[in-house]
Amino acid sequence: MNRNPKRISRLFKGEINKMLFKNVKVNAEISKALEEEGIVDMTKIQEMAIPLILEGKDVIGMSYTGSGKTVAFGVPVLENIKPGKGLQVIIMSPVRELAVQIANELKKFSKYKRCNIATVYGGVSLDPQVREMRKADIVVSTPGRLLDHLQRGNIKFPDVKCFVLDEADKMVEMGFVEDIERILSQTPKGRQILLFGATISNEIEHIKNTHMNNPVVAEADKHVKQEFLEQHYYNIPHNQKFSLLVHLLKTEATDRVMIFCSSRSTVEMLTPNLRANGIKAEMIHGKMSQNKRLTTIERFNKDKLNVLVASAVAARGLDIKGVTHVFNYDLSRDPQEYIHRIGRTARAGEQGKAITLLSERDYDVFNHIFDRFDLEINEIQTPEFPKLRFEARIRDEQSEGNRRRYSGHRDVGGHRNQHGHHSGRSYGGRSSGSSNGSNGRSYGGRSSGSSNGSNGRSYGGNSGGNSGGSRSRSMSRPSTQHRSREMTRRSD
Repeated sequence: MNRNPKRISRLFKGEINKMLFKNVKVNAEISKALEEEGIVDMTKIQEMAIPLILEGKDVIGMSYTGSGKTVAFGVPVLENIKPGKGLQVIIMSPVRELAVQIANELKKFSKYKRCNIATVYGGVSLDPQVREMRKADIVVSTPGRLLDHLQRGNIKFPDVKCFVLDEADKMVEMGFVEDIERILSQTPKGRQILLFGATISNEIEHIKNTHMNNPVVAEADKHVKQEFLEQHYYNIPHNQKFSLLVHLLKTEATDRVMIFCSSRSTVEMLTPNLRANGIKAEMIHGKMSQNKRLTTIERFNKDKLNVLVASAVAARGLDIKGVTHVFNYDLSRDPQEYIHRIGRTARAGEQGKAITLLSERDYDVFNHIFDRFDLEINEIQTPEFPKLRFEARIRDEQSEGNRRRYSGHRDVGGHRNQHGHHSGRSYGGRSSGSSNGSNGRSYGGRSSGSSNGSNGRSYGGNSGGNSGGSRSRSMSRPSTQHRSREMTRRSD
């Protein structure tokens, strides 16, 4: 097999030469359904990937979250389906919510073609899924549950013609590689394979080299264009993040807001503390039941709540609409996660803003984000804001699974508090103009005022002034080794 896939990459300017779905050779029934859903113009990834898939090529599709990847593989997959002729397509998704979303979208697009689509995931009874799969043309599933059905003899793949991995790199990160390999080994050798994601990591190489036939890379924009998305950060001590966040939520002109945290414990502590300070927030993370998560997303999409606190589970592919602001409360150790987070806003040509609350413990991963991606993230001078009490022991009534109470001193991130605050409390508040105890580090743009305890390390451009410019490097890279991802199954 060819280990050096051809790459198709194009530059698009404005709306020049934009392709319409009505000009693509797809079934009239599918075109009618797309038009009724308001899908008329193709996005870049759709224009690049759909013709290749219709030609029967193996495709690796790369584009940012919200760019229309489900349509990019869904339309040609439906075009090639012959309803009632048995299971022909398998679509794999890393999480239940995304599997449900993909299936629902395909049902909309195929409502006149009348394809049978089964959705399969864990945490529910096997028997109803078995009945659905027996009459399905397409199965959309998470890897673990599909492998379970396969091992029980509930499903076989003799007529499968197409195998799709959506958010492929996320499945690798969650430890599903062996499951995917075992499932792929049971499919016919001549089947078409499609890999889609906002980023495709090096770990995908084995699947590409072992199972794909002369794959073509259809690569559109990997992240939202700067003209649509403003990216900023505040350089702030860790124990002052909460106070600054509340201040920004009350002063920024926001509509729907998503706040991302790197761990479930931080999500569970941050959400009730926001409520205690007058912010109507709800949360979503991997340990919540599927029904709870879907209900929360539905409430958010229907404007029944405006602030959603989320772990990594909500950064990938889920149908969350109209987000105007993304706040990174802290950063994941995986630099790619930043791209998925900011992809929740500025979707479909809308304007959006991504704000990162950057403390010293985030510096290394922030450096890795700049190393990997060409981004312009500007520093904003930290305003004055009131001190707020943070209860590290508080637990939200939405929390499920193992409930525990915290003891000892903990800060807002769920870490042992070394700042000398009283147990269960953290006080924020900062006057602009100085940055004490930050080791003199400044990330991006311009830093204002003085910086005590400087180590001479700077991520910014010019000093002085009170607003940030784009990042420029004038420092050596951190020597601390950074673990970019965990090769274990993660629930959040």
